[in-house]
Amino acid sequence: MNLEKRISALSRLGEALKVAAEVLERGELGFSESESAVIDVQRQSTVMNPWFSKENIVFSFQAWSKLLTRDKLEMWISVYDKKKLEIGGSKQVAVINAGNIPLVGFHDFLTILLSGNSYVAKNASDDKLLLPYVASLLISIEPEFISYITFTERLKEFDAVIATGSNNSSRYFNYYFGKYPHIIRNNRNGVAVLDGSESEAFFKSLADDIFIYFGLGCRNVSKLFVPVGYNFDLFFRSVYDRNLVMQHNKYMNNFEHHNAILLLKQIPFLQNGFLILLENPAIPSPVAVLNYEYYSDEGQLFNTLIEQKENIQCIVSSNEKIQATDKLKSIVIKEGKTQEPGLANYADGIDTMEFLLSL
Repeated sequence: MNLEKRISALSRLGEALKVAAEVLERGELGFSESESAVIDVQRQSTVMNPWFSKENIVFSFQAWSKLLTRDKLEMWISVYDKKKLEIGGSKQVAVINAGNIPLVGFHDFLTILLSGNSYVAKNASDDKLLLPYVASLLISIEPEFISYITFTERLKEFDAVIATGSNNSSRYFNYYFGKYPHIIRNNRNGVAVLDGSESEAFFKSLADDIFIYFGLGCRNVSKLFVPVGYNFDLFFRSVYDRNLVMQHNKYMNNFEHHNAILLLKQIPFLQNGFLILLENPAIPSPVAVLNYEYYSDEGQLFNTLIEQKENIQCIVSSNEKIQATDKLKSIVIKEGKTQEPGLANYADGIDTMEFLLSL
């Protein structure tokens, strides 16, 4: 399949995802076969994994539909060897997908197919339906893709591996797949650096970075760095309109569990009825908990962030100094945009397209 066919089909997939999101937002029983199909997939996905709420699936569909345009796809690949892209790869690329948020593995799916290689994937048990559904949309647009896409429970024949999992599973991935060309990703999280000058509008946008996908994504903000003596009142007031998470049973079970544990252990914390703020040096935080850490010196803070860069997916901050810091500026992102990365914003900073074109 030539490059033009791939770009054309993938841009039309963006249009199909936009329509699918609109169908789900209407909340009505579909009248056509395609409308019924997306409603059925959403409902089954939510039953299988309650973290995959309809709202989160809609958000994912919408986010990808905005990226899958001809202009954006062509701009993305313009920096790579056009001859290699035109020819296309001929490799079988095995992918082990995580299942923490809806369509978490879509970027790998997109990159492998756009590079002309074949996609062979093992999906997480928590997310077995959404990516195959999107693949079926693509195949209906361009039937030639059917020979390029395989979903399987057991990976057998492949030439390269892309695997995403926890820090623990990544060690196993390295052991089993180390002899193949590979990208192995482990746990990372987003953080936010505050300096006290933030507005209510900033915090309302930051709330997206904290609460979308219930905070389960690797780009979700799980920790705040704040100046010594920082007052959280404006933060709590600004994010209170996210209290709809209180209607989600699994989320509130997590909130009540951590709230009770901290009370029993007599560990100081702040909470507003649905979010716990806990002083904790760790970057990852459990669902319904947001860690924070005080800093007194910006230079020392920046050094800490540089040292911890391997554990940080992105940094949200309006601080111009951090935006200009050479070793950090590539992962600094505007508030409210952590879950809307561009096509060239590769997970863990590893250029997947370059990797695929080198096979």
